[in-house]
Amino acid sequence: MTPELAALAAAAFVHFASIFVSQRFLTRDIGREGNAGTRENLEAQLSPLTLRLRRANANFTENIGPFIIAVLVVVLAQKTSATTAVLAWLYVALRAIYVPAYALGWQPWRSLIWALGAGATMALLIIGLF
Repeated sequence: MTPELAALAAAAFVHFASIFVSQRFLTRDIGREGNAGTRENLEAQLSPLTLRLRRANANFTENIGPFIIAVLVVVLAQKTSATTAVLAWLYVALRAIYVPAYALGWQPWRSLIWALGAGATMALLIIGLF
């Protein structure tokens, strides 16, 4: 397995961990019964922290697709290198930091962390294509 594919698997674990944490806070806010229910008017029942965790997860979902594509392009084009390995693992580390940065309202650091992760993904794509 290439380091880039290992990073992709690690990104999935980071995503699952962020979902798990978000769900724990959701359950804390609305209880097990509410969590198993229809979740109508859910947003009004959630704490600001839980809302931020849910937005962080939505952002992760939006950003993992391009990363998956970038890793596949690099691996399938056989353009893996030490640089692409570092970029892939940098993305994973930044995503792991991004979730608490979003949840705790670290401004402007949250936006910088996001931009660096997006930059790592773009760099992987460029390397894979050229």
